[in-house]
Amino acid sequence: MKDTTISKDILYIGCDDKDIDLFENQYIVPNGISYNSYIILDEKIAVMDTIDKRKTDEWLSNLEKALNGKSPDYLVISHLEPDHAFNIGTLADKYPNMKLVGNDKTFAFLPQFFNIQNIDDRKIVVKEGDTLSLGNHTLKFFMAPMVHWPEVMVEYEETEKILFSADGFGKFGALDTDEDWDCEARRYYFNIVRKIWFTSSSFTKKSKYFRYKDDMSSSWSYLKK
Repeated sequence: MKDTTISKDILYIGCDDKDIDLFENQYIVPNGISYNSYIILDEKIAVMDTIDKRKTDEWLSNLEKALNGKSPDYLVISHLEPDHAFNIGTLADKYPNMKLVGNDKTFAFLPQFFNIQNIDDRKIVVKEGDTLSLGNHTLKFFMAPMVHWPEVMVEYEETEKILFSADGFGKFGALDTDEDWDCEARRYYFNIVRKIWFTSSSFTKKSKYFRYKDDMSSSWSYLKK
């Protein structure tokens, strides 16, 4: 995949998976899937989620290229499903000074999946409305429980007005796939979000905070290639 940027300081480092037949062993994805991960380059460097084990090597290559010899200061953990989180342990081991950012539920669940050394010293626990300054960029955190696990949260970058939306928005399909956007986005919404509407509706109500005319969600393919 070609180098992909969201902006000058925010880069896409995720990977397409075109060889997978069933996403989460249940959803047919004839045009594959994208595992979305991003990096914010500022005075402090933040990695936004990791990706699935199927593309670990490619993702690490993308990350190291974006870092250009630097080390990340933060790993922001939006969601603990494997397509977002498999490489948390990989990254924590590789960069032992990196802090892990999550909410109370994130760190309650994390030991079930990873044995991270000195986790109590490395974790930064955030709650609804908290912010994290990276320098010129500021992340604001919003809890999104049951979209579609209990620990899910999203991050809104206030300077560039970009939402890192975890599983809240998006579509099936690799990013470079030429297909009808609405159809696959609708299928994703009804399978992932709508089926838990009554528990996730509080998150959708928060979306008014993100409604600026130039906002975009990082889960969507508004990407410059």
